Amino acid sequence: MFNASDFASPRSRYRGQFKPENLLFNANLQEFAQRVMIISNLETGGKISPEASYKEIKSLWKNLKHSKQSLGIGQPSPFDRSDNGDAEAS
Repeated sequence: MFNASDFASPRSRYRGQFKPENLLFNANLQEFAQRVMIISNLETGGKISPEASYKEIKSLWKNLKHSKQSLGIGQPSPFDRSDNGDAEAS
């Protein structure tokens, strides 16, 4: 059945590497994109000033960046080993 909230803020399925932190960051990223779209539309329609839209988007970006850092996205996991433990003889 159609849900009005699905229309207002559609969400895409996550198809990347499944880790809880990746899934959470993806949700944050989709929310960021949705809010930027709304702010952009408000500014285009003359409801808010360009300066106000810039400040709001900058604040949202800082929140997304903080989310990325706190979730450890893009940092090597202590559980992933890039080497197999064998030392190569030179």
